[in-house]
Amino acid sequence: MIAARLSLAALSTALALIVTTCGSAQAQRKYDTGVSDTEIKIGNIMPYSGPASAYGVIGKTEAAYFKMVNAHGGIRGRKITFLSYDDSYSPPKTMEQARRLVEGDEVLLLFNSLGTATNSAIQKYMNVKQVPQLFVASGASKWNDPKDYPWTMGWQPSYQDEAHIYAKYVMREKPGAKVAVLYQNDDFGKDYLKGLKDAFGDRASMIVAEESYETSEPTIDSHIVTLKASGADTFISVTTPKFAAQAIKKIAEIGWAPLHIVSNVSASVGGVMQPAGFENSQGIVSASYVKDGADPQWDKDPGMQKFLAFLKTNYPDGNRLDASVAFGYGAAQTLVKVLEMCGDELTRTNVMRQAASLQDFAPDTLLPGITINTSSTDFAPIKQLQLMRFKGEKWELFGNIMSGNISN
Repeated sequence: MIAARLSLAALSTALALIVTTCGSAQAQRKYDTGVSDTEIKIGNIMPYSGPASAYGVIGKTEAAYFKMVNAHGGIRGRKITFLSYDDSYSPPKTMEQARRLVEGDEVLLLFNSLGTATNSAIQKYMNVKQVPQLFVASGASKWNDPKDYPWTMGWQPSYQDEAHIYAKYVMREKPGAKVAVLYQNDDFGKDYLKGLKDAFGDRASMIVAEESYETSEPTIDSHIVTLKASGADTFISVTTPKFAAQAIKKIAEIGWAPLHIVSNVSASVGGVMQPAGFENSQGIVSASYVKDGADPQWDKDPGMQKFLAFLKTNYPDGNRLDASVAFGYGAAQTLVKVLEMCGDELTRTNVMRQAASLQDFAPDTLLPGITINTSSTDFAPIKQLQLMRFKGEKWELFGNIMSGNISN
């Protein structure tokens, strides 16, 4: 009888312990809208149509990456549902799609949506809703403002930092240059232009001509003719891929031979240089933070081997020559890292907390020596680039890894 009572007591204690343990395990799981034990909903907005449709490949790459992650078990057993919608690079449409994702689809966060003007249109909305607008696919400096916009964070180097590097290069290599600038007439173009003027400083008079263009223009040929007529011997192209390729072609057509600098967003071999004609692209200068899939020096690089294996198995339509593909892969890899860091606390607050605590993280497609670092007061993950010059059918890196700090 005594033994039976002891057994019953032990059983009761064991059951209580099991209940307590299960309850504790459940209590440790903390989710916000868009997350369950089996799913994480991620939203994305891309220009799959319109004047910036060349960037649509970023969303396609990310979709393929998350599909690969899901095939390997997802994030701690949770599969990623990636909802990516087209906004045609139109800010009003971006707002419409953001509301659809946040209020209709109830995603956990928006990830890597593309464009400066388009993301600007939804920045206040996302912060009022307290939904992460994470790793924005734009280099506008405004994404690094954790005090006023704690729910918005960029990913790539800022346009102003990149512009500082180009200005420093021109002043060093061609101190008497007469500079002409073609820029997109929106926040994207104006951010670069400000960066150039800030870096030139008291030598800003080196800029002898400026021309802006609208994304609705079918061609920028007339702007190129006007800039050549200014007598400029250096041309800085702050353009998206369609217009960057047009500029390269037109410059060759009219026999202008300036020092030609192209912004990183249009440095894609497959998306810009090849369509513009390799023969027309020789000697063009740009800067990068991502490995060039066209460069054989990376063929034995462990990170590039993983990237190429991903393309072969998971995204065979992905063009290794298109820098946007490497960009999308690196951004997606960064988001997965953040989600893994969140553990079982998949809340919007914790997503931003973890995104703001990345230290020396190196996605497979970043150049050696460039890593991602963030903090609660620093929402600019990547801050360095390396100059490169186009030769043959690929970019050749030169010089050291550079910071966009004007004082350096």
